[in-house]
Amino acid sequence: MTENLTIAVIGAGGKMGMRVSDNLQRTPHTVFYAETSPAGVERVTAAGRTVTPADDAVPGADVVILAVPDLALAAVSGAVVPRLKAGAIVLTLDPAAAYAGLLARRDDVVQAVAHPCHPSVFLERHTPEEYADTFGGIAAPQDVVAAVEAPDGDDGLARTRAEAVIRAMYAPVLDVHWVTVKQLAQLEPTLVETVACMIGALLKEALEEAVSTMGVPEPAARAMLLGHTQVALANTLRGSNPFSDACLIAMDYGRESIVRDDWKKIFRDDELDRVLARMLHLERIERQ
Repeated sequence: MTENLTIAVIGAGGKMGMRVSDNLQRTPHTVFYAETSPAGVERVTAAGRTVTPADDAVPGADVVILAVPDLALAAVSGAVVPRLKAGAIVLTLDPAAAYAGLLARRDDVVQAVAHPCHPSVFLERHTPEEYADTFGGIAAPQDVVAAVEAPDGDDGLARTRAEAVIRAMYAPVLDVHWVTVKQLAQLEPTLVETVACMIGALLKEALEEAVSTMGVPEPAARAMLLGHTQVALANTLRGSNPFSDACLIAMDYGRESIVRDDWKKIFRDDELDRVLARMLHLERIERQ
């Protein structure tokens, strides 16, 4: 796509705002950076970018990126959406608020969500910069999962424009996978935070127990855990090698000791609503 777009980044001085702005600054798109907090303004200006008031940046934008915390999205979108031109795209970075119906809407404005997958554990890396980029958006390629909701149901142009911005702000990007807002919410948080990130934290706790309770030297325990975590993921997710019979027995014991029998309930809609309500500090999810 060769179309040059006008993009406004709201919250440009925050953690994600700075990340996406660093990449957008390298593109031919016209980008405005809006920030209100003194610390955020200082970060934006220190990066060599000019801070533009949202009232000036938003009205002419083709795409407005709301790089603000989930808890602020309702208020921020309420201030931004009425100022957008018809056909503009509001792009958020996490599906929770969109799925919960907290975002301000307009019949002639497109809503989009795009969340980075982060570089895969199986990514083939070649440079020190790629090895160092565990989060993505700097040197290591990553995929992105995104959703677009066009008011008239015709999301062709909106998807094309959204993908151009997504590939720019999360660069380098391998693939953009298109799903519904609900499916994106099922992936994040259920699949990757409720399950994968929790297991990562559990691995860290297990490492600490091996050192403090069993007295294993930390370097030995860490080396054993990191290597076997790579093998476990390769064997289960890629089918690289079969586990030994003894390992399968130990895995069964681990499941019996750690995992609840009803754990798959987290994939139900009511449980998704429950965890999102907790994340958004709501009593309940009330979608329209």
